[in-house]
Amino acid sequence: MRWLMFTLRSWPSPLLKLAIKPPLQPILHAKMAMDSHWLSPSEREQLLLELKATGWVELEERDAIYKELTFKTFNQAFGFMSRVALQSERMNHHPEWFNVYNKVQVTLTTHECGGLSRRDVKLAKFIDKVALTM
Repeated sequence: MRWLMFTLRSWPSPLLKLAIKPPLQPILHAKMAMDSHWLSPSEREQLLLELKATGWVELEERDAIYKELTFKTFNQAFGFMSRVALQSERMNHHPEWFNVYNKVQVTLTTHECGGLSRRDVKLAKFIDKVALTM
């Protein structure tokens, strides 16, 4: 029963202070909101041209981009997905993806605006950068 005993002398716990995070700054929220707006036609044309050169394709059935990546092993594919997942969390922008062994299929779209946004382009460029290092 010793493991049930505790004391309130050290309340609030120093660990609790680490778990409480301050709210995000309004500037960060404004930047994230701006990044989730639709691309203008001229931006879209220019940015998609760059992404298509690296293997991204526009989906016909929805306003999204898609890429399939193939790695040497499952470990490389999973390592790639882990790195992208960490960046996605930082960006608060998560890909739709599917993995079988050494293949990873990625679809990017921004649900807040119902189509492609700057956030998709940023994440696609990050994905390309990480894939080159694997």
